[in-house]
Amino acid sequence: QVQLVESGGGLVQAGGSLRLSCAASGRTTSSYVMGWFRRAPGKDREFVAGINRSGASTRYAGSAEGRFTISRDNAKNTVYLQMNTLKPEDTAVYYCAASSRVYIGSNSDGYGYWGQGTQVTVSS
Repeated sequence: QVQLVESGGGLVQAGGSLRLSCAASGRTTSSYVMGWFRRAPGKDREFVAGINRSGASTRYAGSAEGRFTISRDNAKNTVYLQMNTLKPEDTAVYYCAASSRVYIGSNSDGYGYWGQGTQVTVSS
């Protein structure tokens, strides 16, 4: 098992940047594909970005492509989400998740471990 704790959320103006971190304890993150999801008020949870076990391969939702970067440091058991050029529509609770599958899935059903979430609010 792995326990995940997100940090780095906050309030930022449109056009600004934030870096989210996801620290893992228990089993090492190198055993998992890692993903970031988000849930905006009144909306379903959606995939944002994912990264494979080695960090060599990534996948992004269209809304994140070109603005967000997912990375991982397996030595530190930490996954990051660098978010640039933030927009008000990026406002959501962001969740880190771990998957035992070998591919980067965008369906939340494939992720068995979740953090508690961190709030990101982008003001216009």
